[in-house]
This record gives sequence, C-alpha cells and structure tokens, in this order.
Amino acid sequence: MDTSAPTLSPDIRQLVLASSSPRRRELVVLLDLSLPVLILSTDADETTPSEWSPSYIVEQLALRKARAAVGCLEGEHAKNSVVVGADTIVVLDGEVMGKPKDTEEAVRMLGRLQGREHQVFTGVACIRTDDGSEIVSHRMTRVKMKSMDTIRIERYVASGEPMDKAGSYAIQGLGAVMVDSIEGCYFNVVGLPVSLLAEMLETCGVDVL
Repeated sequence: MDTSAPTLSPDIRQLVLASSSPRRRELVVLLDLSLPVLILSTDADETTPSEWSPSYIVEQLALRKARAAVGCLEGEHAKNSVVVGADTIVVLDGEVMGKPKDTEEAVRMLGRLQGREHQVFTGVACIRTDDGSEIVSHRMTRVKMKSMDTIRIERYVASGEPMDKAGSYAIQGLGAVMVDSIEGCYFNVVGLPVSLLAEMLETCGVDVL
C-alpha cells in the first residue's frame, strides 16, 4: 500500500462508493460511518494487459473506478469527499476468471474450481477530492472448493446467483455450500476487505473507530 499519507483534514463530509454492487454497499454500512454515503456507479474501462499481475490488475481497476467517479462529481458532492473504488477477481493457476458471459461458461468455470484451491484478489483505491491524493492497496484470500458433481453445479447456476460474480459464485449466498475452507479475509471474497478499507479511510482522515 502507498504509505504516503495526505494532510489530514477534519472536514471530510462524504464517502463516495464508486460501485453498483449491493454487496459492497452492505459492507460499507458495516463500518457505521458518521458520514453520508453516495453510491455512484461508473463505466470505467476494465481491459488490462495480459502481462499484469493479479494484484496490479485489481489495484489499477479500483483506481480507474475511483478516478471515473471523481470525474462525475459536481457541485457540493465534489468537495471534501473520499471516493472509494474496488475491483475483485478470481485466479486459478495464474489465470484470471472474470464474470461468466452465459450459463454454459458459469458451469465450466465452476467445474474447474471444484476440489481445488484458488485465490481471490480485491483492490481498493481511495481518493480525496480536496487535494487529489490517492492511495491504493489489495488483499488476497485463498479459497478451497468442495468437489461437486455437474448436476449440483447446474442447479446452482440455474439459481441465477453466479451470473454477475467473478468466478461464478457468491460466498455470501447459496455459493457458500460449495466452499470447503478459506484462508484470509472473508469480506475480501465478498468483494470489499473491510479491515483494509478502514485502514485506508483513516489514512484519508476518516475515523472508523
């Protein structure tokens, strides 16, 4: 994580979450901040060079989303805010697995994950709008999946839950029954490592506890 701390200011008035994910919204609520939270979805470019490492991918995509949100802010919303961007990917054998394009791809993804360990990376970026300072970091969690037959996988995919999830599963939903164990932050797998975000917000002048 970039350890260069911006000058702290007591007048941060708002947190802006650059995400349409209801899961990330729920996790931000867990922090019980005294600030209002503005949800602002962006259409940031998510293409990345093939040579980028998983950690660099999520950090750069999180930063793109946060920067895009900053560019959309107007009037009072553009003043004294901390903008948060986040991005999550699933990695198996060094290969990045994004969201499935259709049910067939979701079944194939889950079939590859069964009985194996993969990694989940989430990048988080915070930007202060008053001085433009940026910090970015990431967390990685190891996830071991159970071995499940194709019939069970197809039933899970038919529920619709995997279709907007990296790796085609949601650990906070029905997908939890497919997970054997995790090593690391659970909330990272959901899509936002809460403890990391709290540290970064405090660096930006927002007290969490």
